[in-house]
Amino acid sequence: MNINDRIENYLLKRKEAHLFRQLSVNQMLIDFSSNDYLGLSKSAYIKQQVDIEYNILKTTKSGATGSRLLNGNSSLFEDLEQLLADTHHAEAALLFNSGFDANVGLISTVARPNDVIFYDELVHASIHQGMQLSDAKLVAFAHNDMIDLEEKLKLKAVGQIGFIITESLFSMEGDQPDLQKLADLASNYEVELIIDEAHATGLFGRKGAGLCNVAAIETKCFARVYTFGKAIGSHGAVVVCSQKLKQYLINFSKPFIYSTALETHNLLSVKHSYFYLQSTINQQIKLNNLIFYFKNKFHSLKTKFSLIGDGPIFGILVSGNESCRKIAKHLQENGLDIRPIVAPTVPKGTERLRIILHSYNSKEEIDLLCNLLTDYQ
Repeated sequence: MNINDRIENYLLKRKEAHLFRQLSVNQMLIDFSSNDYLGLSKSAYIKQQVDIEYNILKTTKSGATGSRLLNGNSSLFEDLEQLLADTHHAEAALLFNSGFDANVGLISTVARPNDVIFYDELVHASIHQGMQLSDAKLVAFAHNDMIDLEEKLKLKAVGQIGFIITESLFSMEGDQPDLQKLADLASNYEVELIIDEAHATGLFGRKGAGLCNVAAIETKCFARVYTFGKAIGSHGAVVVCSQKLKQYLINFSKPFIYSTALETHNLLSVKHSYFYLQSTINQQIKLNNLIFYFKNKFHSLKTKFSLIGDGPIFGILVSGNESCRKIAKHLQENGLDIRPIVAPTVPKGTERLRIILHSYNSKEEIDLLCNLLTDYQ
């Protein structure tokens, strides 16, 4: 067998299992799929502010042209990191090119082969990648199960460096862990707490500071990750942490050291999205009202479908990859951009239609979704 035969064999098996992935273009469907929770990627006001500052800067280049350790750094980077550290109530902040890079760059650098990582079984693929690269001992605990986590923590060797890693809002389940309990366990068992706040960034807490802010555990975390490709409406991510950890990552984190820096427009879009969140909560209020409306509306469908999630991420459980894809196709043919989430992305038997609500959705769009599900045979 040559390489092309092997590739063809893998693709064929994926198609037979109804797991074949393809790129598609959104044909102006009603958005129940994107992570643009607050619509900031579409904000004419933010775009205007970015354009104004870009013209004021009078930069002669649009790209960074190098890593930050070479010639890619600027005062704009330094100022934005200070803004992010202040917003998320941390000593320091370090920008990465994506949430995936941030998790890989953080975890693979701080955890070492003799360490142990206790992680929620449903954490994101980027966390898994970082953990695997660290060569630390990996111990999974049942999803959001603090009792199971504590039983696992009791197995940590005396003097062994350990970490608890989880997310504050899970992207497929739409649920949240008990962050205060996690902080208590980390303190009691002398391990470090790392929280990925990707899907909570901008949606919860003071000025969009996140769920760690709501739970008042920001100072109890070793590090937190906030990403910009969701509610912030841009791209990139930041690790907020101590000054010492920031310097350590600058010196040892390969995804940071060997990546070309983010470009100017990207930095400005993040900056002005954060400024916007500091000045108004209108979009969060709109989103929360729609979440309340959707939950009430879905009551009529409870005999037909099961709903998971607290919002703005929901999952309508449809067992089986093929069945899940069929309902998603039906909804798409009727104008709704709703995607099927199938195994192995989620455990077999928990396949689902992933519903994401946005501040720019309407009650009429939610009505249409529920009516289509009601009538589906």
